[in-house]
Amino acid sequence: MKVDAGVGLDLHKIPATVRDLEACGYDGIRAAEMNHDPFFPLLLAAEHTEKVELITSIAVAFARSPMILANIGHDLNAYSKGRFTLGLGSQIKPHITKRFSMQWGSPAAQMRELVLAMRAIWANWYQKEPLQFVSKHYTHTLMTPAFTPENTEYGAPKVVLAAVGTQMTEVAGEVADGMIIHPFSNIPYIKAVTLPAIERGLAKAGKSRDQFEISYSCFVVTGRDEREFEASKKAARERIAFYGSTPAYKGVLDAVGAGELQGELNVMSKQGRWQEMGTLVTDDLLHAFGVMGEPKDIASQMLSRYGDFVDRTSASFPVSDTDQRRRIIDTLRAG
Repeated sequence: MKVDAGVGLDLHKIPATVRDLEACGYDGIRAAEMNHDPFFPLLLAAEHTEKVELITSIAVAFARSPMILANIGHDLNAYSKGRFTLGLGSQIKPHITKRFSMQWGSPAAQMRELVLAMRAIWANWYQKEPLQFVSKHYTHTLMTPAFTPENTEYGAPKVVLAAVGTQMTEVAGEVADGMIIHPFSNIPYIKAVTLPAIERGLAKAGKSRDQFEISYSCFVVTGRDEREFEASKKAARERIAFYGSTPAYKGVLDAVGAGELQGELNVMSKQGRWQEMGTLVTDDLLHAFGVMGEPKDIASQMLSRYGDFVDRTSASFPVSDTDQRRRIIDTLRAG
């Protein structure tokens, strides 16, 4: 199992942070699109590291065109000498239409076309194939030498998709190099819905499971003292409640017998009662969505629950010292 660390988005702190993470032995560094751009931190990370993989987890796909993403993906992969992975997610309709002011259609079908459009662009740049991609959502038929990158030694980056529903998960299996299982997931849902959908997607493309990387980072409740533990627990409750308020994610709650909670959380979210929502997440629900305990026990819990299907995970939770962090990384990697 490969082990990644999330990196903050304060650009001033990135160089020192990523050097420390690489020295600690992490396999990858992830940046998420939250309140800042996810690509700039990884550009700095590429400059100040030599070996770790660099991953967006995730960048919002539908906020950008395939050509924009193809360019960014190329530049980061070329600059990092082949270490970049473009992790994409669809986001949900209100964010795409109201926050990014972009069009929303059929997300799974559109994501499939977006990835195939990027691959067509890269095939033009790296294999000199004619650019002729025409689909319902995207058309790319023009590329001139002036706009074709010259530094093509490292080729295209890997592409992984974040998914929850069956259709998007099948798309990931079919057109991507891997999938990021949403943190808002649980063993019953993963076993009954996610893994079978991945296999259907792989079958469509004639790929095998060993050609596909599954990444999953469950919720982790831990801390170096009681104060940190309680803060971690509160944050996990609120994040689970936030995701649980999304109608499209009701099936995930259904899998653990908590489907009725979705409607209540949705109503509260529309009223702006974000912190109050977290109080509805019980300890049983916390256990369904992740692991809880002292830092020294977290890695073994993660392996026992997720080790049979996860290829990559994150271990960014607080620990006492560097030696303990290295032991956690080694435990997960050995599993």
